[in-house]
Amino acid sequence: MMVVPEVGMTEEVVVTRKGQTTVPVKLRRKYGISEGTRLEVVDTANGILLKKAKGTLELIGSGAGSASVDEMKNLLDDIRAEAD
Repeated sequence: MMVVPEVGMTEEVVVTRKGQTTVPVKLRRKYGISEGTRLEVVDTANGILLKKAKGTLELIGSGAGSASVDEMKNLLDDIRAEAD
């Protein structure tokens, strides 16, 4: 069962021929969306959800416990070797 959060502000936007649209200024300010902000587009049962993509700093530590320090060092060594 999916819980639908309370709906806040609703605004209508237009999609251009190229599939582009504009996020209303009130929502950009509320969610800290500025030029260059990357958004994730998520297909949900209730429609399309736009949300800020996590930046590099927000991802730090998110993989903790996925691999040991030695495994990570080996992976980095492999990536560096492929780059040469």
